[in-house]
Amino acid sequence: MFLAGAVASAEPYAWPLPAWMPPPPVPADNPMSAAKVDLGRHLFHDARLSRDGTVACASCHDQARAFTDGRPTAIGIDGITGQKNAPGLANAGYSPALTWANPHMTSLEFQALVPIFGENPDEMGSVGHEDEIFARLSDDTYYATAFLAAFPDRPAPDLFTITRALAAFQRGLISVDSPYDRYKYWGEADALSDAAKRGEALFFDHRFECYHCHQGILFTDNLQTARSSQPEVGFHNTGLYDPYPAALPGLIEITGRPEDAGRFRTPSLRNVAVTAPYMHDGSIPDLRGVLAHYAEAGRAPGHPMKDGMIAGFAATEAEIADIIAFLESLTDEGFLKNPATSDPWPEGHPAVANRSMP
Repeated sequence: MFLAGAVASAEPYAWPLPAWMPPPPVPADNPMSAAKVDLGRHLFHDARLSRDGTVACASCHDQARAFTDGRPTAIGIDGITGQKNAPGLANAGYSPALTWANPHMTSLEFQALVPIFGENPDEMGSVGHEDEIFARLSDDTYYATAFLAAFPDRPAPDLFTITRALAAFQRGLISVDSPYDRYKYWGEADALSDAAKRGEALFFDHRFECYHCHQGILFTDNLQTARSSQPEVGFHNTGLYDPYPAALPGLIEITGRPEDAGRFRTPSLRNVAVTAPYMHDGSIPDLRGVLAHYAEAGRAPGHPMKDGMIAGFAATEAEIADIIAFLESLTDEGFLKNPATSDPWPEGHPAVANRSMP
């Protein structure tokens, strides 16, 4: 059995990537393997990681919504409502900053500890219940062999193996096969509607300034790849509030610098049409509302730290409809339905029997 596990662990991981897209960076202490990613998929959908077996990672990150939850803010154990909108996980491995406003949260391995053991707010409520959780997983017949296959030198559930398997699974959540990709990178002229093509031109027009923050292949100014010499990191104040609520001050909460008041990480726009509601607090319900927000230069246009690119614009209804058509063309339907990243547990299994979902 040990040898079989070692072979499975050594099986190379095939990135689901086209030739024009480099893979995300992978830490030296957590190399990718097919066995590890499959273990991470099972853990991601397993509510037994939470204190009472009701909340899994998938409870706030639903594949059909590009791994968001459709709520303004996330809901954790005991119905506790969080303060921030659950971010999407598509291409998470490329992001050098993994939360809305913490520049030090740079590792998927470390970030996995926050929902499981964090207490402000309680998400999975598992702090102090580690031994109980490890025992639950050890008793499962799948995990009895899966941990051995993924970690032949450390074949048991613990913080090291669980966080590394979850991180490997999330690094494999690659989404680069939208209609826009087929049009832009594969030369399929008919992959995009005329409205979406007009919307693309508007999106990249200086009048709207969308592309200054939502730039590059992932439509965000937060990016790192295996070829990057250094990460690109972007946080911006979008004029959402003045002053910002004490509970959601932005980057200033970490840095203490006045210029960071109200600054939050720029999210990727890939799959944006299925990740409503929007903004860090989920306060804008639809894409039309987002565009109206920027057209008005924000709800708090006079905030002293508001990004200078958010200056407002005038647009016709037809132009707004075209921009939305372009944004909708960034939806990767295959990613939303990919069986390789879907829930692997059978109905009624203890992993999902009491699991909450959006």
